[in-house]
Amino acid sequence: MGTRGRSMIVGLDVDELIVKLNKALADEWLAYYQYWIGAKVAAGPMRGAVAAELEEHALEELGHALLLVERIMQLGGTPLLSPASWYEETNCGYEAPEDFYVEVLLEQNVKGEQCAIDAYQELVQFTKDADLVTYELALQIMRDEIMHEEDLQALIEDIQLMKERR
Repeated sequence: MGTRGRSMIVGLDVDELIVKLNKALADEWLAYYQYWIGAKVAAGPMRGAVAAELEEHALEELGHALLLVERIMQLGGTPLLSPASWYEETNCGYEAPEDFYVEVLLEQNVKGEQCAIDAYQELVQFTKDADLVTYELALQIMRDEIMHEEDLQALIEDIQLMKERR
């Protein structure tokens, strides 16, 4: 795309934006895998409901990755090309689900969502009034991440209520 495509965004360092989008892309891939593998190994009360929720979130994170790649390409950038780069570029890191108990998995994913919300809030602020397309994209993904956190918190509350009723 070259410089012509990049010059359309006024008041914004497009190279810096591409770096930020790639960091978000790294987060989405790691979140996808954390959700996906968590759904496979989950154990404990409400395992089926937890696994179903984690699988749904995994697919949504994969969808976010696709949106980010498309935007990076539209801006004339190159998306991260290697899984090894995900660990180098991530905002939020990756916490392997070594304890398969449902509440532990859910708490890990809540922390991940809270970090993602913060990262997208920063991206929203960076693009506000400068790049409406990326701004709207970041805002929509942030909304999804907020919903994910709420879904996970609701499952944690359900499990805790179930344990209290015994």
